[in-house]
Amino acid sequence: MTDYHAPTRDMRFVLEELLDLETIAALPGFEETDVDVVNAILEEAAKLSGEVLAPLNRSGDEQGAQWTPDGVRAPEGFGAAYQQFVEGGWNGVAADTEFGGMGLPECVATATQEMWQSANMSFALCPMLTAGAIEALSQHGSAEQKGTYLEKMVTGEWPGTMDLTEPQAGSDLAAVRTRAVPDGDHYRLYGQKIYITWGEHDMAENIVHLVLARTPEAPEGVKGISLFLVPRYLVNDDGSVGEHNDMHCGSIEHKLGIHGSPTCTMLYGEKDGAIGYMVGNEGQGLALMFTMMNEARHKVGVQGLSIAERAYQQARWYANDRVQGKPLGYAGTDRPPIIHHPDVRRMLMTMRAQIEAMRALCYSTAASMDLARHHADEGERQASQARVDLLIPIVKGWCTELGVELASTGIQVHGGMGFVEETGAAQHLRDARIAPIYEGTNGIQANDLVGRKLLRDQGRAMSALIEEMREVVQTVGDSDSEAVQSMHGQLVESVEALREATEWILSNGAEDPVQGFANAHAYMMLAGYTCGGWLMARAAMKARAALDAGAPDAGFYEAKLVTARYYVEQILPRALGYARAVTAGGDAVMALSAEQF
Repeated sequence: MTDYHAPTRDMRFVLEELLDLETIAALPGFEETDVDVVNAILEEAAKLSGEVLAPLNRSGDEQGAQWTPDGVRAPEGFGAAYQQFVEGGWNGVAADTEFGGMGLPECVATATQEMWQSANMSFALCPMLTAGAIEALSQHGSAEQKGTYLEKMVTGEWPGTMDLTEPQAGSDLAAVRTRAVPDGDHYRLYGQKIYITWGEHDMAENIVHLVLARTPEAPEGVKGISLFLVPRYLVNDDGSVGEHNDMHCGSIEHKLGIHGSPTCTMLYGEKDGAIGYMVGNEGQGLALMFTMMNEARHKVGVQGLSIAERAYQQARWYANDRVQGKPLGYAGTDRPPIIHHPDVRRMLMTMRAQIEAMRALCYSTAASMDLARHHADEGERQASQARVDLLIPIVKGWCTELGVELASTGIQVHGGMGFVEETGAAQHLRDARIAPIYEGTNGIQANDLVGRKLLRDQGRAMSALIEEMREVVQTVGDSDSEAVQSMHGQLVESVEALREATEWILSNGAEDPVQGFANAHAYMMLAGYTCGGWLMARAAMKARAALDAGAPDAGFYEAKLVTARYYVEQILPRALGYARAVTAGGDAVMALSAEQF
């Protein structure tokens, strides 16, 4: 397995040039942020990811987390690495300075998230979920809850988890049965939660669980669900850790990948009941949990980007090292490495171009989060939040689908050696495969995109995005650069295909839900590829402008232009196929009876 080197130059291009970091840094609350500070943060994060986290990726996969009657043990080295992570303040990059965070923009935090996930996805799942718990508690917790828990969570001393799923309640959270019985100023919880990532471990003295449960008189369905803060150890009045709460990990799952991350079955209330504290108001649990879920879904999309980047780095290294055959058209007399074979170039370019498109989309969505939270104008905040809500299911769904595809392509570059565990290429595919499933399957993301973000919104947010895309495409068509202008035709077709598919769903989906939802996944993929084309076109224009201005690192910008052109010519046509699937309707999808399968 090769080393991981964070692509900080590519990250800086997206942040500084594509997203205009200086404009983001000028938002209220980011007064201490400037480009030099961000660059220093990225370089230090790159050192931690490359020198501390990445070397534990393979060993963590081989050893795995271990369940014992006394608790769960993280793989060797994870605990020490986590202490370095906490001491460096990395858990709170985007968190409020009031509670010990760095107070940097979310788009900057997303760049560091990419590094952690690329270096060691199993490890990075722990701080990823803590970030979501911090966001939920920051927005909805009481003053007392924030005072007791938030600073410890921001530092990472007390990581957080999200406890939703039960044996009978997977995606259907209306079926949650965990009980929360009032007992003075707190509740006592009884029940079982499954698939709880990093629900129990020995890397921190306390763990803060956010748990969905029902109070005794709660109605059936989602309106009866409330959210509770349940610490592993109760907290004394002076802030110190007290007695163990009535909860423990009954077992951990044996999984296809992410072996270093314990996926726990958590048991609450086998004695007197686990003490918990209601967050927000009774019956609002699911709505409050979505604060955490949206945070997590964006970061899972980043996982798709991250694992693809790691697979690409390994495939690129192997292609430059492996000698096999003489490539067609190769003029030299030696036997060069396989990177000279056209088909290997095709695979590497396919990986590279889609990674750059994913990075642009993930960071752009995070920048919209910053605008939604910090812009001085209420109208701008609302418009930015609408953009975030629209893009989150696309980021999660499209990027994780590509993460699996590109990790598989990385194996293909290795040939037979990719199928052998010792090379490490297979681990990336095994790890990537969970991302389209958890935090809401990609089918759920597609349904959310079509149902909540399109039909319920009457297409307003998507129409605004399409109009912005059209303006960029028009600028591409007007460019005096042949390299940029050549992308115009395919971009026009793709954006118009997205518009037509959107109108088709709006016209047909409201009357017949099957027509709207049967090909929702195809619509999500269409939106993802088209968003990628829009952002790669913008990247191409930025690169062309830098070259025209005499940028010293001309080779970097030339590569950006070529990569954008490859995406538009070789990847973006996929959008048209997905558009045709959407407008074909759902009749064939549902034509067979259940008995005919």
